Amino acid sequence: MIEALPMLLVLFFSIVVHEYAHGYVAYRLGDPTANNAGRLTLNPISHVDLVGSIIVPLALVFSGSRFLFGWAKPVPINPMYFRQPMTGMALTGGAGPASNLLLALAAALFLRFASPSLGTGIVAHMLYYGILINVVLAVFNLMPIPPLDGSRVILPFLPAGIARFYWELEPYGMFLVIGLLVTGILGRIIFPFVTILRALFLAIAGA
Repeated sequence: MIEALPMLLVLFFSIVVHEYAHGYVAYRLGDPTANNAGRLTLNPISHVDLVGSIIVPLALVFSGSRFLFGWAKPVPINPMYFRQPMTGMALTGGAGPASNLLLALAAALFLRFASPSLGTGIVAHMLYYGILINVVLAVFNLMPIPPLDGSRVILPFLPAGIARFYWELEPYGMFLVIGLLVTGILGRIIFPFVTILRALFLAIAGA
């Protein structure tokens, strides 16, 4: 468990940034809902989800999973504030995974230009974790299953009937995600994409 602590810290920080990105983009597009709810903050206490932020990551650690991911409480967003609701939802949805890819890029660049002084210590390990964990978070959240971000991103491209079906499916979507996780199907779906993106960021890092 002690060895997993740096990974859990990186994961927790990354999912907090992920949720903040949703709220920030929504706020910039005219939606004050997250700000009014006190969620437009990097304070982790405001974003903790018992299942996604604690139980699932710990279960993955103790099971020896190759992947470590989780989620925070979704930031409240009201698309009625957006001039173009579907486009606004797509932009706010994509902001979370985009923030994770930016964190992975930042970790890679830091490793590339500061690695001689980092050596093989805990900071270097956390940066490598930062690449892998943020790539996993980005790929996982871009899956087009409500309420994951991918379902928001594709909304503007869907016919009205299918888009309405997506909204109605959202309360049950996370059960599907958990089922895919438990059966191991989730890992097989996202592993190829994670491998490609991780290799790209490691190349940037010069590793």
